[in-house]
Amino acid sequence: MPDQWARLWAPHRMNYLAGENRPHPGNDLPCPFCRVPTLSDEDGLIVARGKTTYVVMNLYPYNAGHILVCTYRHVPDLTDLSEEERDELFAMTAHSMKVLRKVSHANGFNLGMNQGAISGAGVAAHIHQHVVPRWSGDANFMPIIGQTKVLPQLLQETRSALAQNWNLV
Repeated sequence: MPDQWARLWAPHRMNYLAGENRPHPGNDLPCPFCRVPTLSDEDGLIVARGKTTYVVMNLYPYNAGHILVCTYRHVPDLTDLSEEERDELFAMTAHSMKVLRKVSHANGFNLGMNQGAISGAGVAAHIHQHVVPRWSGDANFMPIIGQTKVLPQLLQETRSALAQNWNLV
């Protein structure tokens, strides 16, 4: 039945929900966080590489500049990390915040780590930390009414800007 609501569609999200690019019951896809480091930085959307962790753009971002800090080692839980991995994961998270502040003038951040599928982890078998930049007013009518985020920059452009500034902060 017709109504007065305009609808904004984000059909790419359904692909993710159906298991695109991630292990999911019914597919035999490899872990994306194990595969990404085998690619070039540009192809894998990698911002920076450390000794035990790397920083990558989220393919399904909640906000512009949403990145993930991932371990190279395939483990599911914070308690599975070595002290060196845990220290670098949090150091890379803190450095990511500095770079995002410089490049995109983020006013705040949501940091998150979903431990286990029941907690909402899309790739529960491989630990990763979400770094989501926030700005005053970024929760405007688009996500509230339209259930859609406006991402003002292509992932490749954001990755390039972050990577170019990684060693400058």
